[in-house]
Amino acid sequence: MTFQYQSLAQQIAQKIYQGELVAEQRLSSLRQFSKQQNISLNTAKSCYELLEAQGLIYAKEKSGYFVKTQQKIQKVALPNHPDFQSQPRKVSNLELQMQIHEAAINNDLIHLGSVQLSPNLVPVEALRRSIQRALKHTKPEDFLYSDRQGNVQLREAFSAHWAEDGFYIAKDDIYISNGCMPALSVIIQNISQVGDSIILPTPNFNGQLQLLALLKRKIIEIPANTEGFDLGRLEQAMQNSGAKVCLLTANFQNPLGFCLSNADKEKIAQLAAKYQCYVIEDDIYAECSFDAQRPLPIKYWDQAGYVIYCGSVSKSLSASYRVGWFCMPQRLKHLHAALMTQNVAVNTPLQLGLVDLIYSRAYRQHLTELRPKLMLQVEQYRQFLIDAFYEVDMRLSHPQGGYALWLQFPEQIDGLAMYYFAQQHSINIVPGLVFGEEGRYNNCIRLNAGHELSQDIQDAIMLLADWVRAQLSENKVA
Repeated sequence: MTFQYQSLAQQIAQKIYQGELVAEQRLSSLRQFSKQQNISLNTAKSCYELLEAQGLIYAKEKSGYFVKTQQKIQKVALPNHPDFQSQPRKVSNLELQMQIHEAAINNDLIHLGSVQLSPNLVPVEALRRSIQRALKHTKPEDFLYSDRQGNVQLREAFSAHWAEDGFYIAKDDIYISNGCMPALSVIIQNISQVGDSIILPTPNFNGQLQLLALLKRKIIEIPANTEGFDLGRLEQAMQNSGAKVCLLTANFQNPLGFCLSNADKEKIAQLAAKYQCYVIEDDIYAECSFDAQRPLPIKYWDQAGYVIYCGSVSKSLSASYRVGWFCMPQRLKHLHAALMTQNVAVNTPLQLGLVDLIYSRAYRQHLTELRPKLMLQVEQYRQFLIDAFYEVDMRLSHPQGGYALWLQFPEQIDGLAMYYFAQQHSINIVPGLVFGEEGRYNNCIRLNAGHELSQDIQDAIMLLADWVRAQLSENKVA
C-alpha cells in the first residue's frame, strides 16, 4: 500500500527533476499545502519530511520550505529519431546479438549493459522470510510435479495484486512462466508461423529482436521516439501488411522509457479488435514507475480479447527470480493444451515464496520504497552523464520509469566501435545497432542505471566520454 504522503512526495520530486520546480523556489507552507491537497497537517508534514530525507528540499527557519540547490539539475536535448517506411524483413545481426547477450551476463564486467537492478535494491531479507514461511507451510503435494499453468495460489495472488492497481485478470487466464522471454516465446510460437511478420516499434529491446530471429519470424518496424510511436503508422501496418501479431510495450519501453497515454492504450486495443491483430503486451517495467501509481496496461481496455498480457518480476524484484506470466484471453482458450505442453513448469517453492511476499504486503512495500530510489538514481545517472560528456552534442532520454537510458551522439560516433572499446576495458554497454535494422541507431548506445552510481561506474562513464571526444577530434582533424 502506498501512503498518501509518499504519493504526493513522488509527484513533487518528479516536478523537481523535470525542472518544473527550480532551485531555491519556495514551496507552499504546510498549512497551504494541506488545504490545496485536502490533507491533514500531519500528512503534509510527512510529505515534506520525506522530500527532505531524499535531499530534494530544505526548511529555512521562519521562512518555509525551498527546493534544494546543492544538486545541479541540467537539461539536455532528447534524442531525435529517423522516420522510415518498413517492409517485412528478417532480423539481422543475430551473431552480434548473441555476443552481446553473453557479455550482458558476465559479472566480471562493469554493469552498464544488461538492464537489471543492483542486489542492494533487492529485498533480500523479505524474500528469505517469505521463502522460509512458504517452505514451513508446504503440503506433501507441493513436492510433486507442479501444474504447468502455475501454482493456483500464485495465480490468485497475481490476480489480487493487479486488482489493487486497477485492472482485473481472472486466475484461470494466467499462466506462470520462467520469466518474460519464455512467455513471449511460447505465445509467438502458438499464434504465428515461421516466416510470419511481427509488428513492433523501434528502437526496440534487442532481446526481443534476438528471440524473433531465433524463431524465424520477420519484423515490420514502426518509428518510435521518447514520446511513444505513431498510432497511425501502427494502424497502417495492421491494415496493409498482412501481419496478425504486434509486440508492444506501453509502459516504460526499453530502451526509450516512454509511457503511452491512456487514450493511446485504449486506441491500440480498439485497433487490435478492428483488424483482428493480436497485441502481445510486454509490461515488464510497469512496476518501476517513478510515480506512486502503477500505469494501466493496454490489457485494461481489451474488450474483444486480442491483447495477451505478459511480464515478470525480474525488473521490479530480482533478475534471478525467474517468475513471469502470460495471460490468455478466452478467444485463445483453444490453445490451452498446446500451451500446457510447451510451458516449462516453474519451481514450486519459488512460486510459493512469491505468494507469501505478495500476501504479506512485503512486495507492495518493496515497490513503494523502490520507486523513489529508482527515480533519484536514474536522475543521478542523467546528471553525471551530462557532466561527463561536456562539449559533446550528446542527446539523452528522460524516462518516466524503468532504468534504461538511451544516448545519442553525433553521426560520426560508431556505437559498435564504442562497444568494442568498452569491452577492452571490462565495461559492458549495448550498441544501438542491435535495437533495429538498417543501422539507424548506430550512433546510439543504451546504458543500465539499475546499479548505484559507484566510483567504478563513474570512472567507466568518464572513459567512454574521453573516447567519444577523441573520436570527434580525430574526425574534425581528418
